[in-house]
Amino acid sequence: MTEKILKEKIMDNNYFVDSEKLTENALKRKHELETNPASRTNHMEYMNGMERIESDIFNRVIAEMNGYDYSVYTAADVRAALAHENCTVEDFKALLSPAAEPFLEKMAERARLETQKHFGNTVYLFTPLYIANYCENYCVYCGFNCYNDIRRMKLDMEQIEREMKIISESGMEEILILTGESRAQSSVEYIGEACKLARKYFRMVGIEIYPVNTDEYRYLHECGVDYVTVFQETYDSDRYEQLHLLGHKRVFPYRFDAQERALMGGMRGIACSALLGLSDFRKDALASALHVYYLQRKYPHAEISLSCPRLRPIINNEKINPLDVHERQLCQVLCAYRIFLPFCGITVSSRESESFRNGIVKIAATKVSAGVSTGIGDHESKYSGKESDADAGDEQFEINDNRSFGKMYSDMSDEGLQPVLNDYLYV
Repeated sequence: MTEKILKEKIMDNNYFVDSEKLTENALKRKHELETNPASRTNHMEYMNGMERIESDIFNRVIAEMNGYDYSVYTAADVRAALAHENCTVEDFKALLSPAAEPFLEKMAERARLETQKHFGNTVYLFTPLYIANYCENYCVYCGFNCYNDIRRMKLDMEQIEREMKIISESGMEEILILTGESRAQSSVEYIGEACKLARKYFRMVGIEIYPVNTDEYRYLHECGVDYVTVFQETYDSDRYEQLHLLGHKRVFPYRFDAQERALMGGMRGIACSALLGLSDFRKDALASALHVYYLQRKYPHAEISLSCPRLRPIINNEKINPLDVHERQLCQVLCAYRIFLPFCGITVSSRESESFRNGIVKIAATKVSAGVSTGIGDHESKYSGKESDADAGDEQFEINDNRSFGKMYSDMSDEGLQPVLNDYLYV
């Protein structure tokens, strides 16, 4: 963060401060949040307007994660886990442990068999559409955070429809609509209107927005949303507190329960995830999968899936990286997910390389993004190659696989896979 004048407005303590006029105060507040824990709100305390639900899933997941000592597992435990027809929670813990790393080839073969058994040779394709990048949170690793000096933008409905039309003309049938986490700039009603537009162009509509209450998820479902993705980022409460310093996202339990509120609001499906590299990735991987595991048993009708993103560099901080989560460790996590949750959809995003994604869809993953932009309003230039006169907002993070939808489709076909654009029929 440089000392030049910020051009955006930062939300602090539920009001906006114009940082162009109060640059010194804004920078002072940022420094205080980073260095003085006492200046931050209690991350376990709900804010006004946040719905509480009665659920035991939070306590069960966090207790399992906190009690997980992966150093105690041995090669014998891993062999036993791979020998079992059905993978138990204890088996899954062994497969996530360092003791399982020498068995990665055997894990990959078991995962491949499970994937083929339940999904055949299909791979689902979708694309994200960011419609706004304003944010009221200070999450130190995210390019959209309210203190990061980037070009902010919010598309109006005409611009949104233009972006959707360009994407749909490529042949894409599933879209994931994303915003920065700002209710003030991206209201639930604004998101709902965007989802109504999406229904004109796409067969499947998902959202990845700030967590909302059950009645708001119900409204968004009525606007055409099929599923909701929420990243918990990390399930380590202490680490979560250190990384999310300001805003509604700071409230750890409210974010955790977002997927369950979405299902209570009528959503057909949800996706869970941790952002690997923020904390101990083995514990975060365990918690993510158990979150899915317990939700699936409570809501057996729901389509529940996992994403598996790793940290990527952001504007103004190219040093951000996933630490000890290398491709080998990521492959281990994905294989363990598939063996433990054989029916679960698994998404691998464009954060990963082309070669990794080409390989993992043959083993464990069932869904990949294509034609990706994490910026705002730039699909015309990215899809057609034409220079656009329209302004574009900055990206949330750097992607690693820039393939177009057409290239991804042909690559998956060449790999002997069957690309699937949609498998739902509305009647």
